[in-house]
Amino acid sequence: MSLNATMTRRRFVETSSALVAGLSWRVPAWGAETSATIKKAMIGKPTEETLKQLKAAGFHGIESNDRHADLKDAESARKLAESLGMRIHSVLYGWANFNTDSVNSDIESVARSLETAAAYGADALLLVPCRIGGMPMPEAWEFDIEFDEKTGHVLRVVKGDNSPYRTYIEAHNHAIDTSKEAVKKLIPVAEKTKVIIALENVWNNLWVKPAIFAHFVKSFDHPMVQAYFDIGNHVKYAPPVEWIRALGKTIVKLHVKDFLLNPDGRGGKFVHPRDGSVDWPAVRAELNKIGYTGWMTIEDSGLSLEEFSQRLDMIIAGK
Repeated sequence: MSLNATMTRRRFVETSSALVAGLSWRVPAWGAETSATIKKAMIGKPTEETLKQLKAAGFHGIESNDRHADLKDAESARKLAESLGMRIHSVLYGWANFNTDSVNSDIESVARSLETAAAYGADALLLVPCRIGGMPMPEAWEFDIEFDEKTGHVLRVVKGDNSPYRTYIEAHNHAIDTSKEAVKKLIPVAEKTKVIIALENVWNNLWVKPAIFAHFVKSFDHPMVQAYFDIGNHVKYAPPVEWIRALGKTIVKLHVKDFLLNPDGRGGKFVHPRDGSVDWPAVRAELNKIGYTGWMTIEDSGLSLEEFSQRLDMIIAGK
């Protein structure tokens, strides 16, 4: 495969409708399942024992965290899941390093994982393009981002004097540019495998407000690049409903966890779903507004599968 291939605008227009038609049996409406009922999943390695335990607890599938499984093993796992009436619906790649010298090797690594995801029968790969840190940056509650609508570049991160954060702004903009180029090189692989590149930002100090992250995702203007939204990850930056509203129909997958803000609303800690500050009925209502009927995957541990399943049932029911 050629990872350096680029799409002209004309080619994009000509192929987009065909891609959507070709994906319609797997990811109608950008990842929504054919049933109007949201599907439930956990993260893990899709072994027979794990799949049977998840099914017994009321889950419909799993998100594989074995991103570089042998293709034959992945195909066997897909057949096993299907025989149990389950699905391996996505693959968790996690962090890449598209803003470092290892970008080329990471592009190759993500390409292999897209092929693995296809062998699993998954329709999306969770990808965090990169992360930055080690320099002065605002606290979560201090961010007031302004960015260039054309380039996506950050112009300011707080109101007033931004000179203390100049290095952070420069690193942010470098990450934006290099991530865009890397993801564009992966689009032909996503087209070939019919696996969506589902972008997520997870405490990586990038795109920390809904508008700028939505702009980044939408800047690709391609059906094979969409958003994976983690409901609990961004509570400290903005309420989940604001993220859902901004990302809209680009959301193809959802991670479920909760975050308990401190009494002053500044900082906090992760907690089990429904134990934190997330307004779950409001989240469910906002998901209804964008027509989301895909998967909700719990990213948590410490409770029984049955308890997680029951909590997810209540969230889906809007309670």
